[in-house]
Amino acid sequence: MADPYLARQERLRAMLVRRKVEGLLVSGLANIAYLTGFRGSAGMALFGREARILWVDPRYTLQAREQAQGVEVIEERRGLLKAAARWLNGNKIRCLGYEAAHLTCEEFARLRRETRAGVRMTPAGELVEDLRVAKDAGEIEKIRGAARLTVAVFQAVLKHVHPGVQERDLAAEIEYRMRKMGAEGAAFETIVASGPRSALPHARASSKSLQENDLVIFDLGAILAAYAADMTRTIFLGSPSRAVRRLYAAVREAQERAVAAARVGARTGDVDAAARRSLRRSKLDQFFTHSTGHGVGLEIHERPRLARGERVPLPAGSVITAEPGVYIPDLGGIRIEDTVLVTPEGPEILTPASKDHWIIEA
Repeated sequence: MADPYLARQERLRAMLVRRKVEGLLVSGLANIAYLTGFRGSAGMALFGREARILWVDPRYTLQAREQAQGVEVIEERRGLLKAAARWLNGNKIRCLGYEAAHLTCEEFARLRRETRAGVRMTPAGELVEDLRVAKDAGEIEKIRGAARLTVAVFQAVLKHVHPGVQERDLAAEIEYRMRKMGAEGAAFETIVASGPRSALPHARASSKSLQENDLVIFDLGAILAAYAADMTRTIFLGSPSRAVRRLYAAVREAQERAVAAARVGARTGDVDAAARRSLRRSKLDQFFTHSTGHGVGLEIHERPRLARGERVPLPAGSVITAEPGVYIPDLGGIRIEDTVLVTPEGPEILTPASKDHWIIEA
């Protein structure tokens, strides 16, 4: 099997040639990990028509030499930007692309100040992020593993859900079990939000105790082999009213419509629109206050964005979330989310935890 990192570097090189950019300075850590395999918390890389360099400080020299593929690892003690400037000053490069989203204004000013005047620096957009949208087979298997682990953790924790248990204790149990089952950790701070607090889409788990007749939102995702998964389920503690049952059914239908719309070539905004149309029919669209989803991979939130008006076509191999929700003040919220793989045969849900068994006896 060909080295995936070398293949990714070659795809990037081809993009640079097409754009007539002689080199790209990569400062986004997830982008460095994607291109080289190095997963440290500091580093800077340069990819040119010939050069492939990774600069790290002494904390990461050994790690970089063990992990990084297809690049020359250079230990730098005087600053990564200084190292990049020295290389640019010593090589005949005239046009350098840089990642404006991952370089602060102050950092860019320092780089510009220390680099010879003959080097033109241009924002390169999100070249590497664009490459990351369509996952290769190895990436997909890693996300599958993270998704399976996420589902297993959720199913194991359900037996701890009862009146009196605190939100933060359930969140801690989820993150403990993730590590116990082999995850590197949680992909984000686990959300457990109950009762009226479930109307806060990004609530932080609190000391609130679950009570009978609470809606409870669980939003969780594990990291395994550097790749993330993302899943949300909503449960009801007790016996839900007809109104709550209708709300749950409406959100579930909206989520199913969004998943069904996630096909190769579909525009990301169309996936969002499918969820909104469904909720509009139930007169609930005004309570849907966020976008329908996002890409998942090395980062929990990455391209593409599934939101109103977005026109990016979904390629085969993209991995996204579909997560419509409704949030009603004083009552609570309901959100259902899956990690979804877009394939030529149609969408595949990677987090198939039950949506039927959402009622737990109090």
